[in-house]
Amino acid sequence: MAKRPIYYDTETTGVKAERDRIIEIAAFDPVQNKTFCQFVNPGMPIPPASTAIHNITDDMVESAPTFKEVGLEFTEFCSGDVVLIAHNNDAFDKHFLEHEYKRSEIEKPDWIYIDSLKWARKYRPDLPRHSLQHLREMFGIDANNAHRALDDVMILYKVFQNLIDDLSMETIIELLSKKTVLRHMPFGKHKGKPLCDVPKNYVSWLLDNGALDKAENKELKESFIKHNLLTS
Repeated sequence: MAKRPIYYDTETTGVKAERDRIIEIAAFDPVQNKTFCQFVNPGMPIPPASTAIHNITDDMVESAPTFKEVGLEFTEFCSGDVVLIAHNNDAFDKHFLEHEYKRSEIEKPDWIYIDSLKWARKYRPDLPRHSLQHLREMFGIDANNAHRALDDVMILYKVFQNLIDDLSMETIIELLSKKTVLRHMPFGKHKGKPLCDVPKNYVSWLLDNGALDKAENKELKESFIKHNLLTS
């Protein structure tokens, strides 16, 4: 039986899953044509810098339930043999979910995740940028209320359909799990240059600044090692 895709997105108080909290979570189940959207009371103030991005204020979440209640509802919504899809999932949304479930002491299902950003970077290297809004523009999808969870989820659904064509979820999962050796620099001032031609001092700079420790750059770091530009 095919896995059921569920597209989701989170808005948070910040970018550190260890200390920040989810304040909104939304999801779309295209198979059952159902949506989920819920504010979450984070139990902490929302920094003004974060409100400036998603326009969610303390007053908006003051009477919202805690994640313990919302998490149980989200689990029910995502019941069955599903795969959770989010843009930058591996480095952001997935980690926030895992920390919130653990913090709330509720059991998290053993979900499978797909990172649409990782897919776009891996299989559409021809594109200059891979942000959700850039992909939306490239595929001619109408603008939405960017950085609000449910709006971003619906855009993600449309974008991902364009990225994967008619591939099954099982095939996508299999392709993403395959190890690849990058041969060209995917970003920065040396973008497009063969990795073997990237200056070692630039590689060292990426390493010293933590860029190669990010989840989304794991394959790049492994490729630098295989090209003898880094030691393992």
